[in-house]
Amino acid sequence: MQTLRIGTFNLFQFVEPPYSWYDKKNSFSKQQWLDKTAWIKNQIIDMNCDVIGFQEVFSKNALEKLTKELGFDYFVSVEDAKVDNKDPNIFISTTVALVSKYPILEIVEVPADTKSIVKHKLEDNFQFSRTPIKAIIELPDKQIITVYVNHLKSNRENELEYLFRKEHTLEEKILKTKDALEKNISKSLKQRLCEASSLFFDIKETNTPIIFMCDLNDKEFSLTIEALTNEAYHENTKENSYLLYDCYNLVDKKIHNPHPEQKKIQRTPTSYFQGKGSVLDYIFVSKEFVTNEKKTIRKITSYEIYNKHFHNNPHGSLLQSDHAQIVCNIELN
Repeated sequence: MQTLRIGTFNLFQFVEPPYSWYDKKNSFSKQQWLDKTAWIKNQIIDMNCDVIGFQEVFSKNALEKLTKELGFDYFVSVEDAKVDNKDPNIFISTTVALVSKYPILEIVEVPADTKSIVKHKLEDNFQFSRTPIKAIIELPDKQIITVYVNHLKSNRENELEYLFRKEHTLEEKILKTKDALEKNISKSLKQRLCEASSLFFDIKETNTPIIFMCDLNDKEFSLTIEALTNEAYHENTKENSYLLYDCYNLVDKKIHNPHPEQKKIQRTPTSYFQGKGSVLDYIFVSKEFVTNEKKTIRKITSYEIYNKHFHNNPHGSLLQSDHAQIVCNIELN
């Protein structure tokens, strides 16, 4: 049985010196950079992936060099990180990147969905906060898959945060956020919903099996996930109809040394902020990877979280990452 291992990795300010990020004082010394890239290399080796999506990429040439040293022959980044007009050594925007051990046949642009922008009443001219990557990859068995890599708009400080649980319906989520969106109280959420909606309609027109890796910058059961995955959000219907599925929900959960009073398994956070853990990093797949679907051609066999660097400091470190890495193993039929 052939397998495919896929991973998502937020690198946390991947900026090669002498460049800085956002402010001149934010930069790595040569030794710090060596320490950070050594950790990243070891992490990638441990992940043992065939395909990885990266977020927070500023120095893309350095990342391409690093990953090619580790056996990834194919590298894609579809935009350059922007620099400050007054100081070209200061980066003011970040990008995403994709590496693969298998041929990347084509890169396809993801267009903005005009109707979604109108629907969400976005007042500014819409553009993705980070240009998405949509790549056509040929696997060893000659099967073709489409891989997306994304990093959606981050939440601004002091903006409203909406926390939903599994039992909340789509209708309840829409109702709770309606006022804030209409009054422009949560502009970042509005931007994320436009990004997720544009991706949804692009995914809907894609005819190959899909793997979607991202730092979503929103939490489990969020309205952003509904906009990205659920047709009911766009058609205003009560019956859910999903284009993508969270890999976490497609594998059996294992309890190690279970406590007798434990009622349910808690999902492991992938990022922490002000002492609170959240799931921000995801791998979604299309129905071809879901075992109870008729057209299943592949199966998700594991969902792994690489978070040992959180053990000493849950908030991570600039010399490592402030995100956990997610890896899924897929059996190919």
